[in-house]
Amino acid sequence: MTDALPPTAKVRHWGRYALLAGVAIAIVTGIMLRDEFSREALSGWLDGLGPWAGAVFMLAYAAGAVAFLPGLVFTITGGALFGPVLGTLFSLVGATTGATLAFLAARHGAGDWVAQRTGKRLDRLQAGIDREGWRFVALVRLVPIVPFNLLNYALGLTRLRLGTYVLTSFIAMAPGALAYVWVGHAGRQAVAGGGNVLQSIGIALGLIAAIAFIPRLIRSLRGPVEPAAPDAPDNPPDRERTDR
Repeated sequence: MTDALPPTAKVRHWGRYALLAGVAIAIVTGIMLRDEFSREALSGWLDGLGPWAGAVFMLAYAAGAVAFLPGLVFTITGGALFGPVLGTLFSLVGATTGATLAFLAARHGAGDWVAQRTGKRLDRLQAGIDREGWRFVALVRLVPIVPFNLLNYALGLTRLRLGTYVLTSFIAMAPGALAYVWVGHAGRQAVAGGGNVLQSIGIALGLIAAIAFIPRLIRSLRGPVEPAAPDAPDNPPDRERTDR
């Protein structure tokens, strides 16, 4: 059947299968390694890679996001190994890459599987995106309405454009990445006993407090994130008439 397709369509066809196969392998591998996955194991593995550690870390983070492994472990480890600047950059690139792969997998073949796991939350996401577009994506990245890994897949089933999703996700995830990278950096300094440990710990605690305050600030400014009722009529009845 694929022989009848034009060359560009064949590339897209087999590219889609390769993407889904890679995602399936990542998820199965994540399930197998979940009990052994920890900051200590990840650090020990990366420590021996020398100059390749940064690139491998970003690839591992991307695979972990696809495989539903906790991103917090990667981010804190990134801060401990690479410091606050490179740790933040590597974490953001890895998380965004994984989020993009999950988004594409859901859009191009894994939709039914994702829809079963998101349920009515998918309707809420689509309603929010229809209403506010990229601003809603930024909001759900900052306010954890849906878990990060599941959200990546769920947004792939919406009508959101890929470019908007990638850019907004990268920017909106930056505050959280910076905060938890500093946690890892401060922890590494505390263990090693070098640098200004108290200053690093203070910065980490301040960033965590700011991240914790963001959802409350957003809710106070915008109200609860709830879409309009899906069964609401387009032309609601006149209130004065119903009161009579």
